[in-house]
Amino acid sequence: MASNTNAVVGQSGGPTAVINQSLVGVIEGLYQQKSIGKILGARHGVRGIINGDFIDLNGLESGLLEQVAQTPSSALGSTRDKPDEEYCKKLFESFRKHSVGYFYYIGGNDSADTARIVSEMAITSGYPLRVYHVPKTIDNDLRTTDHCPGYGSAARFVALGLMGDDLDNRSLKGVKIDVIMGRDAGWLTASSVLARHDEQDGPHLIYVPEVDFNEDQFIGDVDRVYSKLGRCVIAVSEGIRYKVGDKNSLVTEKAMQGGEVDAHGNKQLSGSGALGDYLSELVKRKLGPIIQQRSSGKLRVRADTFGYLQRSFPTIVSQSDAQEARQCGRKAVEYSMVAPDGLASGSVAIKRISDSPYQVDYFPTALTNVARQTKHLDPSWVKNGCDIADNYVRYAKGLVGPLPIPGKLY
Repeated sequence: MASNTNAVVGQSGGPTAVINQSLVGVIEGLYQQKSIGKILGARHGVRGIINGDFIDLNGLESGLLEQVAQTPSSALGSTRDKPDEEYCKKLFESFRKHSVGYFYYIGGNDSADTARIVSEMAITSGYPLRVYHVPKTIDNDLRTTDHCPGYGSAARFVALGLMGDDLDNRSLKGVKIDVIMGRDAGWLTASSVLARHDEQDGPHLIYVPEVDFNEDQFIGDVDRVYSKLGRCVIAVSEGIRYKVGDKNSLVTEKAMQGGEVDAHGNKQLSGSGALGDYLSELVKRKLGPIIQQRSSGKLRVRADTFGYLQRSFPTIVSQSDAQEARQCGRKAVEYSMVAPDGLASGSVAIKRISDSPYQVDYFPTALTNVARQTKHLDPSWVKNGCDIADNYVRYAKGLVGPLPIPGKLY
């Protein structure tokens, strides 16, 4: 690359509590490179690039950078635009106009695919561009990497949320259903198991997309727990389906008609409340009369959808998550400069060294290893279709950090 080549950094997809740590990591890394001229922040990702909508990121004060790093959500704004050939032509026109030779894109599966498309088209068109994807997603479903920045903090939110909801349920007993993000993978829903400290603690039942969902078995599970404890707290992924791998068997599809679809073909599942309402009515209809006959009392059933709260909630940030997100940004710059293993363009991945003490390292990987791929929760970590095994707990503890232990009188 020629001296004084400019660099562009952008953010894409759903925000997280630590995505700005990665942004600041990229900026800090670029500040150390004498060959870089201007550092341009693309507002709203690739859309900002084609519109020439940039923020000058040179010479920012360290205090401001640290404040931005510790603030959730995407400081540059985000997008879900998926570039095609014509879109990429406009990107390269903007890159040429602004003398851009380095492009860093912070995001998840679809963002990695965008980086792949841009990188491949740059090679085809003969444009000298190095593209590095910086991993981010609360879904924790990027392949190759051990885990994804953003997941640890969101998982911490889920664990704390279920802990609080379980304490509420202990006071006013009934059936409580919490719907948690996770279209194709149950990583985030699985983190609810960290809320438990003894066998009476909820969530008592956990359902993820990696196993078939059966309504009759679900009702039987709820009945079993309720009969034993007089209450039942349930964590369920928004992406549960009647048949694993079949996108047409989503329970949410049965619960709702229509719905928005983004540029990547993903139907909006979060925020509608449809799945929680459907499962609540199912429990009331099938189990309510049985419970009433047993106890002469009406079955109390409630549901909440965590929706978008878990993505950018302040104060719940996992310390290891923040540190790793920052380092991924720095590593993206480092790898783009030295092209390790010939990867002038690629994605940053995390390798786990040990669980105790928790320790990780970083390495570059090809964009094709990450783009549009989904890493599922290991099915062997799901117990009896309705619980999460200790293997996951060992995996997740270092990502989430220490959690409070509730005090109980009985």
